[in-house]
Amino acid sequence: MNMASDDHLNESRIDGGVAYDGSFLKVIKDTVRLPNGKSATREYIPHPGAVVILPLFDDGRVLLERQFRYPLGRVFIEFPAGKIDPGEDPLACAKRELLEETGYTASDWQFVCKIHNAIAYSDEFLDIYLARGLTAGERKLDDEEFLDTFTASNDDLLTWVNKGEVTDVKTIIGAFWIEKILSGEWQPA
Repeated sequence: MNMASDDHLNESRIDGGVAYDGSFLKVIKDTVRLPNGKSATREYIPHPGAVVILPLFDDGRVLLERQFRYPLGRVFIEFPAGKIDPGEDPLACAKRELLEETGYTASDWQFVCKIHNAIAYSDEFLDIYLARGLTAGERKLDDEEFLDTFTASNDDLLTWVNKGEVTDVKTIIGAFWIEKILSGEWQPA
């Protein structure tokens, strides 16, 4: 794949600014110049980035969460994850989020990959980390955070993905990474 020849696809910002500034989300509305010289409007949500933790026990089980997600009005099965604070190192964020949400710490951390989960309307990225050498402890949930944790085999998780019972994209990607790691086909970066 030759990225040097992408000029015919690139859009450039002409002007724009903040269209909405909420307590959690901001929306940017820009005017851009298209490759053919015409202009168009682009709206997107800037995001500081987040981390996803794939907590893997020595016996091959994974640690998962069940959490209500308001925009879709239901409980989802997910891997632990959280937003990176301003100036925070992503690995430090992963360690903090694992402890806060699950009470677990890990002695072995490996960066797996970076994903962009909403490229049509956000610059959000997720850094995925594999956490092994897990030790249970006391979780420290935020005041507005309510979730249950449980363990499952990755095979069960993949079955739930196959049946459409797990639809969270970061969790689906994590389950496939775990499958490849356990089989020895892929290694974290």
